[in-house]
Amino acid sequence: MNHNLFSLLRARFPEEREAPFISTPEGRSLPYSALDELTARLAGALRQLGLARGERLVMLIDKSPEAILLYLAVLRLGAILVPLNTAYTAREFRYFLNDSQPKVVILRPDLDPEQHEAAQDTGARTATLDTCNGGSLPKLAMATHPLDTVEPVNKDDIAAILYTSGTTGQPKGAMLTHGNLASNGLALHRIWGFRPGDVLLHPLPVFHVHGLFVAVHCAMLNGSPMLYLPKFDPALVTDQLPQATVMMGVPTFYSRLLEHEAFNRSACENIRLFISGSAPLLRQTWEAFHRQTGHKILERYGMSEAGMIASNPLDGDRLPGTVGFPLPEIKVRVSDRNGKPLPRGETGVLEVKGPNLFAGYWGKPEMNTTEFRADGFFISGDLAVMNDNGRITIVGRDRDLVITGGFNVYPKEVEDCLNQLPGVKESAVIGVPHPDFGEALVALIAGEENTVPSEQTVITALKRNLAGFKVPRRIIRLDALPKNAMGKVQKNTLRETYADVIKN
Repeated sequence: MNHNLFSLLRARFPEEREAPFISTPEGRSLPYSALDELTARLAGALRQLGLARGERLVMLIDKSPEAILLYLAVLRLGAILVPLNTAYTAREFRYFLNDSQPKVVILRPDLDPEQHEAAQDTGARTATLDTCNGGSLPKLAMATHPLDTVEPVNKDDIAAILYTSGTTGQPKGAMLTHGNLASNGLALHRIWGFRPGDVLLHPLPVFHVHGLFVAVHCAMLNGSPMLYLPKFDPALVTDQLPQATVMMGVPTFYSRLLEHEAFNRSACENIRLFISGSAPLLRQTWEAFHRQTGHKILERYGMSEAGMIASNPLDGDRLPGTVGFPLPEIKVRVSDRNGKPLPRGETGVLEVKGPNLFAGYWGKPEMNTTEFRADGFFISGDLAVMNDNGRITIVGRDRDLVITGGFNVYPKEVEDCLNQLPGVKESAVIGVPHPDFGEALVALIAGEENTVPSEQTVITALKRNLAGFKVPRRIIRLDALPKNAMGKVQKNTLRETYADVIKN
């Protein structure tokens, strides 16, 4: 049996092959009937460049329909895709190239010359691809004999390497197999109730699990069309919503939609499901969205190393602030730092095991002992609590835990209180060095101009709701919190910036 993920996706193409696969606001439309031919042509071009089964292809291009076709062509070859964010600097890009040692690198034609130079320095073959099917790769594809076969692979063969955000130390490449991606896609397609007639609105980037795997796989496994946006724009999303039935986004998308004047209940009448992930969704955003649209956003939880792990139910209570229950066939537990499972209701590190779990970190076999328990559970690094029914609430990252004066403080508890204060739009609580307490709490808050409360006002309000050791010693007001491309607050940056804010 061929476990190549492309074979599974192709088996789910709609019977009406002229049905649209990708449609863009600019009027481009790509039917399912074209996927076989176009991916075969691209696979032939990649083979001409020397790419073969098990070898890496680095993709550093803007979001476009061709980016998805390139991913599918890499699958056909049994090769390994390494998608990267175009925002990376030449120095960062060089690190990823040196670490992954690709055979082929696909770049934007207008990329920084230093990045082109970095790619050439690796000895890899390079080609270019833009957002309008231009560049040297499409030209080569048209001049090369298409590769009509689908390379046979095992379910444990690597399909993609995704680099983690690198908030501690250098980024690590998580190796995801064909079996990982197939099992996760099938589970999500089932539990989120994809059905005939569904249309996916796709405003996400495609260098990440959420946009490239979760969104695309769910649509293809359902034979559904994707309304494929070049990036998130509140006006464009609002305009496209009436044509869609499902939207996946990060929390920032939903908070920005709420601020858009044309976004209202009528714009969402055709939507059956809004899904949020990649970063925590604030309770205030969830509640405001429900009031404004009548929709209860379905929040789920995942990570590069495991795809999706848990989800609030499609049918049942979707509780803001929680990420629901483990997906089918996935086991989770909450343990102390030594790996001892904790009773329900206690906070500890979430550990996960299942067919979704990655094969390890690229080039770092020693981490298979430090990042996994002896029984195969992966140590996620996320702090969580499970209630008696198994519902999971993520309370922060293990590295974000602040120990001040011998007391453990979970930043999310303090942030939840801060985010309820008038004028506070979002917050981040960090620990910084303190000569007496080891660490001291500092809160960074952002909100609308002239509405953010003063430092003393915030501290006074927190003292009414939190024990004294949980109240930050400093409240610092910012215009906005620093975030990465997926909307996650970059607490490592905040810790570096404000390391010296408390002198005594």
